[in-house]
Amino acid sequence: MEIEIATIGGYEEVGRQMTAVRAGDDVVIFDMGLNLSQVLIHDNVETEKMHSLDLIDMGAIPDDRVMSDLEGDVQAIVPTHGHLDHIGALSKLAHRYNAPIVATPFTIELVKQQLQGENKFTVENDLVKMSAGETMSIGEKCELEFVNVTHSIIDAINPVLHTPEGAIVYGLDKRMDHSPVLGDPIDMKRFREIGREGEGVLAYIEDCTNAGRKGRTPSESVARRHLKDVMYSIEDYDGGIVATTFSSHIARVKSLVEFAEEIGREPVLLGRSMEKYSGTAERLNFVEFPENLGMYGHRKSVDRTFKRIMKEGKENFLPIVTGHQGEPRAMLTRMGRGETPFELDDGDKVIFSARVIPEPTNEGQRYQSERLLKMQGARIYDDIHVSGHLREEGHYEMLDALQPQHVIPAHQNLKGFAPYVDLCENQGYELGRDVHVTRNGNMIKLVE
Repeated sequence: MEIEIATIGGYEEVGRQMTAVRAGDDVVIFDMGLNLSQVLIHDNVETEKMHSLDLIDMGAIPDDRVMSDLEGDVQAIVPTHGHLDHIGALSKLAHRYNAPIVATPFTIELVKQQLQGENKFTVENDLVKMSAGETMSIGEKCELEFVNVTHSIIDAINPVLHTPEGAIVYGLDKRMDHSPVLGDPIDMKRFREIGREGEGVLAYIEDCTNAGRKGRTPSESVARRHLKDVMYSIEDYDGGIVATTFSSHIARVKSLVEFAEEIGREPVLLGRSMEKYSGTAERLNFVEFPENLGMYGHRKSVDRTFKRIMKEGKENFLPIVTGHQGEPRAMLTRMGRGETPFELDDGDKVIFSARVIPEPTNEGQRYQSERLLKMQGARIYDDIHVSGHLREEGHYEMLDALQPQHVIPAHQNLKGFAPYVDLCENQGYELGRDVHVTRNGNMIKLVE
């Protein structure tokens, strides 16, 4: 059976992930993501009102026109998890393919919300829920399997396309967490089985984000302990404390809510995406929050809440807000600019339970946000975080588990691929022979 891989997006940057695998006449697309930094550098861009071709030209979503060179029918579109760099282009591109969107329950719910917010295109693809550990047929000879992984968002999987020539493992995004705060540990047992059954693993497509960092990525339980230590250390402070983290990081939000209550403060979630992700996770029973936890996304509701906090005393609350990357319209950025009723005083604490995404747009915006907060007297606590991506030792462990015939680095630019290529060559692979460094819009033929 002919096996061909189209590397469409995410092979020159971190963002706008999209890869298609053709096995005979059947094609499966993995991810359709947005490169948010390409949007943020423009003022007041509303992507939901824009045409896909304009967003392609902007470099914000994958240029999927290469799909016309792939001879086969798309049988499924499979987002691995609910981050925007993996689902953010579904509303612009999925309607071009007569195929269902297949994802885990939490991811499907986020996809549904993404499609409902679209103003330009009507997306009527079927939405199919499939949980980790389950499989579905792809055409007559292939099978799609979801393997549970741990990442900085719940309900993440690595999809595996089983073909007569061997398995194609799409390895974006994960860390090796054996003691997660929410959800099940990564299923390394299943990865090892896949590496040793049938024809083994024909190709492994891997996220290279932290490949140049030594050691292993710590568990989310380590970030939880770090966060608890920080919050208990300021338990007696009688002024304002504000926290920010990734809205989609439900485990971290859960920890913030719990520790706020333990130090005698009322937690409140503020910002549209904070309300969206936590509200969705609670509704689907992925997390249990206190019954009276306030979640407010609408600007007027947020400002009303800030007025209540100022009236009843900042020392009684912990606002958990959007804006950890310094996004211009996010809640923390507005607070730094003095555009909310919440007044920062000298000595007030701002906890960044997130790391700045290492990309120039984010770094610039985060720097500006921190400067504004400091000018108002805020004290910054930052990097109370663990990454959602594998470091060096995790990559070695995955290669050992899967023993793939071919490896395709992804989720980075050429500079970011280099450490992973070195790592693979340490394991006996060779660039140009079985390690395929590629670019957006290329085809890799694995079986003629």
